[in-house]
Amino acid sequence: MAPQYQIRADYDADTIVVYQAYAPAIADAALRAGRFVVPFSFHRMTWIKPSFLWLMHRSNWARKPGQERVLAVRMTRLGWEEALSQAVLTTADAAAVAQAAVHVQWDPERSSRGAALNHYSIQVGIGRNLIRTFTDDWITSLTDLTPQVRKAATLKQTGHAAKAQRLFPAERVYPLPRPLESLLSPGR
Repeated sequence: MAPQYQIRADYDADTIVVYQAYAPAIADAALRAGRFVVPFSFHRMTWIKPSFLWLMHRSNWARKPGQERVLAVRMTRLGWEEALSQAVLTTADAAAVAQAAVHVQWDPERSSRGAALNHYSIQVGIGRNLIRTFTDDWITSLTDLTPQVRKAATLKQTGHAAKAQRLFPAERVYPLPRPLESLLSPGR
């Protein structure tokens, strides 16, 4: 896969961290239960993102209505790769996308200031037929990053970008198996 389409993530031997932003009611219930529970919707696609800065751009640093809480969702690498193995690129044939259990799109990665970079970040949509597997089998932990996000945003806004950057999760290139590289490559 071309370097501009590499997955960058915080991961270890067994797990990968993806990020999601939610309304307080959804985040609070999930954190109390240690897993996603109602009012989380089990009936629609949920999007997960391994790029912290992309989610910061999308949620406006946890200030966008309905996205005021940022969760780090640690999931198994087996689950992550299983989801990716069922993915269809959102740029594929509309009928294939409509039937897919998992959607993948590549969007420009973002700098800490929100500027589009010259490489891409993966967004993975887990469809409603896989949601329960995602929430019940693949997730190993949920962590509320909202205080860290708010502190980083304040540091960034007050001219302390280097201090803010120390609060960002460390991300590195995720080693995809070759068949998944081929499947997820936008130029295939």
